[in-house]
Amino acid sequence: MKYTQIFSKTSKTVPKDEEATNAKLLIRAGFIDKTMAGVYSFLPLGNLVLKKIETIVRDEMDKIGSEILLPAISPKSIWEQTKRLEEIDVMLAVRGANELSRKRNSAEYILNSTHEDVLTPIAQKFLTSYKDFPQAVYQIQTKFRNEPRAKSGLLRGREFRMKDMYSFHTSENDMKNFYESVKKHYLNIFREVGLLNDTVISVASGGDFTKDYSHEFQVKCEAGEDTIYHDPKSDIYYNKEVLPKEHAGFESFKASEVGNIFPLKTKFSDLLKYRYTDEMGEKKPVYMASYGLGTSRLMGVLVEKFHDDKGIIWPVNVSPFMVHMVSLSGEKSSVSSRVEKIYKSLQERGIEVLLDDRDVSAGQKFNDSDLIGVPNRLVVSEKTLDKDSVEIRDRKSGEVRLVKLTKLDKEFIK
Repeated sequence: MKYTQIFSKTSKTVPKDEEATNAKLLIRAGFIDKTMAGVYSFLPLGNLVLKKIETIVRDEMDKIGSEILLPAISPKSIWEQTKRLEEIDVMLAVRGANELSRKRNSAEYILNSTHEDVLTPIAQKFLTSYKDFPQAVYQIQTKFRNEPRAKSGLLRGREFRMKDMYSFHTSENDMKNFYESVKKHYLNIFREVGLLNDTVISVASGGDFTKDYSHEFQVKCEAGEDTIYHDPKSDIYYNKEVLPKEHAGFESFKASEVGNIFPLKTKFSDLLKYRYTDEMGEKKPVYMASYGLGTSRLMGVLVEKFHDDKGIIWPVNVSPFMVHMVSLSGEKSSVSSRVEKIYKSLQERGIEVLLDDRDVSAGQKFNDSDLIGVPNRLVVSEKTLDKDSVEIRDRKSGEVRLVKLTKLDKEFIK
């Protein structure tokens, strides 16, 4: 992609109404734009990163479940049946925005913040015999929650992207085994995005989902809103909410929750009278669990973890491009033609390239390259071409080296 084709632009101005580093950098670099508190538009660069994160999540979830897509709105009656209409403190409702609309349809609907209540009645239609179990389905969807304090950029939004998965089982033991396997798949995701070493699984409250403990995937992060305590003797991590008293010898640190999984057991099957038929023809309760992972929040955490005073430093697997190509050709057509040839050659080999083809100073191009944070900056100029080479700078280490054009492909194709 050429820079002049990108819809957005970088900015030197730090947003005054943003407190979080992730929001400041993502807005300045042209990845997102703020619509209102807790609600952001994902611009071309931001959408590329989000899609890469969700591809990593999707690839891992496909190993254990089938992808579906559930509705964003639902009738109140579903939530009344599960007795959660008055229990969930972040639930939002929607109705016609004006009298003209309400004359057409005066109904009020729930804007879904989670989907256990919607999915369980669907499962009742299809999963009826012991032969139908176990089953797991997931979706990646935009969710809506009435957050009272949305001041942390992508770390806490009123509208956000989330992967949620739901599993159905014939026994508590089968549910627990699958529940434990999901933990491993989640850790694989954190490994792929470069966060495994800073991610812990903590014991947390079950909220309105379950009376049992849930488990959170917490990334160590100074900007995080959670405090996590670690018991070095048992090697167990606890969210502060389930550990109200200070414990001598426990270590503590700030963290940001990116995933949360819940052993629902028979909560929803009991409420909805959902039963399956076992081998003996008897009706038995269905066991369930749910598994959430915030994909847009993960993007915010990555920026909080990987940045410096110049801008973002994207991990390779989620970067919008592998190479940020900077041309210093000016008006020299001979250099420009060679730049275009190198650009097309890299693209033909499947290497994702952002070519800064703007007519601006070298300093501005370099500053924007650092701000955007692509792993490799490739500089093409008359000076380097005279040596049949290009200059490559590693965004993370700052290492600069000259690479012969004949060996350029090997730099990015492993």
